Amino acid sequence: MATTTGNLKCKNLQSFLKSLPSATLTKLYSHPATCIAVFRELPLLSRQYIMRLLFVEQPIPQAVISSWVSQDVVNGQTWEVCAPLEKVKKTRDVQFLDSYAMDRWECVLHFMVGSQQSHEGISADAVRILLQAGLMRNEETETNPVITTDGFQFLLMDTSTQVWYFMLNYLETVESRGLHLVECLTFLFQLSFLTIGKDYSTEGMTESLLIFLQHLREVGLVYQRKRRSGRFHPTRLAINLASGLKDNSLDVHRPGYILVETNYRVYAYSDSQLQVALLGLFCELIYRFPNFSVGILTRESVRQALRSGITAEQIINYLQIHAHQEAMKEKCVIPPTVMDQIRLWEVERDRFSFKEGVLYSQFLSQNDFELLRNYARDLGVLVWDNSSKRVMVVSRAGHDDVKRFWKRHRQDH
Repeated sequence: MATTTGNLKCKNLQSFLKSLPSATLTKLYSHPATCIAVFRELPLLSRQYIMRLLFVEQPIPQAVISSWVSQDVVNGQTWEVCAPLEKVKKTRDVQFLDSYAMDRWECVLHFMVGSQQSHEGISADAVRILLQAGLMRNEETETNPVITTDGFQFLLMDTSTQVWYFMLNYLETVESRGLHLVECLTFLFQLSFLTIGKDYSTEGMTESLLIFLQHLREVGLVYQRKRRSGRFHPTRLAINLASGLKDNSLDVHRPGYILVETNYRVYAYSDSQLQVALLGLFCELIYRFPNFSVGILTRESVRQALRSGITAEQIINYLQIHAHQEAMKEKCVIPPTVMDQIRLWEVERDRFSFKEGVLYSQFLSQNDFELLRNYARDLGVLVWDNSSKRVMVVSRAGHDDVKRFWKRHRQDH
């Protein structure tokens, strides 16, 4: 599921469940869908232990358990367990659901980058989640929320991580909306066991679940022809949300569109305003055509992204994930020189460390300067000093103490 990306910390399913009260967990685990969803998220080795111990009603020696797995696996060596999910035939209905789900989800992303489609299809509830998650913030001078540093990092995540991060922040608000957390989370787990392309009845759903269903519809996790329709279709966004998949399978129906050359030029074969806007976060766009755009990775464009909180690895991962099929044929999807340069621009920026401080200068004598400098140093608030020029900088937190000491010294003399 989600992981820590840059400075943006994303909970996974286990950490989210650990934050819930024990009474809530007891109710959740009474539903088989919850148990299987949690089981899917466990490491492969943990799943093997659970399956072997599930029906054993007596203690088992630790030596016996250790013999179940070879030592190289215990030491962290790679091992494979092939458990492919059933492939869904690409019927017209499935293709429509994939397109619908991504179009609805991209409405949220359009709103974040402030594109021309920013007000189409996004609800007040979705905006509220973006604000609560710290992905956007309200500015007094702006009529609409603006993107934050975490928001920039969020945009460069793969779709499955974005959806999971968004839904976890939504689940933290369900009780304040008058909904039932256990009921909503259980239904979300149940969706991952449904079949894409099939429709399901809403008969028997509580009023709370029907409201939750509409919220899922707004972000593309389910499809309904009309809001009051008695049937709904789960989309790939919902089915893969708690399926245990760790890859970018939510993006596979959208072919890659990016080619990167050794001269730092980036070619985007796409007519999507969102995809071009995302490239603009770290590229300087120089040409724009209806279905083709050209940008260039420059020191300033990458540094601007770094200042926004985007990391070099996030930029590289985004270019790799969305690489054009022709680029995927090459041994290196992105030229190594380009990847190295992006990382160097990041390291170059890290050579400097910034601290807030207060400058002291214009001392009348060297003794006065050394007296105040030594006091600040003993206090542990001296940031920098230059004895020959009689200047020094103290931290903002230590400024008041140093200032009071200097006033007392001047009064005494």
